[in-house]
Amino acid sequence: MSDSPSLARRLARLTELLARHQPLWRPEPFQHLVPPWAEAFPDLQAALLALGEERLARLQAEPFVDSPLAEWLPVAELEALCALPELAPRPEPLPEAWAQHVGGRKWRQIEAFLPRVRLAPGQAALEWCAGKGHLARTLARRHGGEVLALEWDPALCAAGEALAQAQGLAVRPVRQDVMAPEAARWLTRATHACALHACGDLHRRLLEAAATAGSAVTLAPCCYQRTAAAEYRPLSRAAGVPMAEHGLALSRDDLALAVQETVTAPRGVRRQRRRAGAWRLGFDRLQRELRGVDAYLPVPSLAYGRMPGCFAGFCRWAAAQKGLSLPAGLDWAALEAEGWRRQAEVARLEALRHLFRRPLEVWLALDRAAFLAEAGYAVELGTFCPRELTPRNLLIRGRPASC
Repeated sequence: MSDSPSLARRLARLTELLARHQPLWRPEPFQHLVPPWAEAFPDLQAALLALGEERLARLQAEPFVDSPLAEWLPVAELEALCALPELAPRPEPLPEAWAQHVGGRKWRQIEAFLPRVRLAPGQAALEWCAGKGHLARTLARRHGGEVLALEWDPALCAAGEALAQAQGLAVRPVRQDVMAPEAARWLTRATHACALHACGDLHRRLLEAAATAGSAVTLAPCCYQRTAAAEYRPLSRAAGVPMAEHGLALSRDDLALAVQETVTAPRGVRRQRRRAGAWRLGFDRLQRELRGVDAYLPVPSLAYGRMPGCFAGFCRWAAAQKGLSLPAGLDWAALEAEGWRRQAEVARLEALRHLFRRPLEVWLALDRAAFLAEAGYAVELGTFCPRELTPRNLLIRGRPASC
């Protein structure tokens, strides 16, 4: 999709729908014993809570397909607004030798991303937030010429330099905090900046610096919630105007919804996640009773390998983190059972939020594409790989219209 007016129209309509339904999708079910919208939509709540395991699993994976929510929400229109073209045909596999020192899934993402980078004659490639420079090395192999690899972490720069030297590739790692003002000096009209899954403020900074310099950009954005701003600031007028008109407000927590979809984890990891979720919800019910306050109390995250071996142990740890004293004689079995019951309930209520997950992500990408279009860029927005490889499969490609 490259037509600037169609970008703006799609962005405006998505803004209107996200704003209209934000009382439904913004509340996080695990924070509320009863959803704030339940009184206004009792039939919707009942339909969600009645979902069987099989249908719930399907809705989690394919929220637009045969959705029972279509009675209350514009499911078909949301699906249509999220439909984006694949940018160019699927690529042929790259030589296996090129994948050396790169993880399997990461390599397949690079394989899919690389053909979408279209260097104009005389352009030099640059990788933004390069890490060890896996993409930069592949760009050097594919296109020839020196590739700059900007990375803040000195250990990653050193590792990237060692890999490039060992493979005889013209990659120049540069230690650079891309959020610093001087990072913009690396971008010119003769550069083509590439970023595969640059997070939040890091890719915002890339777009702003590229638009100022007139550098071409190929970007797969990620982790929009990793931002210093507590409230979302739109990049484009095409997003800002309808946001103000329709009253759409997005917090940092709201932005996390856009990246909640993940590739299915191994069964053991999924089992650990379910148990951790049930235990947190069991403790949530306990802390509400102990404090006499019917409000969610955030507890720090804990790596699965450090999780206590039993529910009671987890509650003791969580209580210590929040300065709570646990009375003797607690019915741990009943509290844990309540946690599992709540987890099943929350999973069903989350199906409502899942319907807006992709629309919000597409809206954020449209804001970025519209920003480039407003800066005089020819812009394309689409996908670069199947969602089974990575749900973060949106790609923004832009070049100054005069190029």
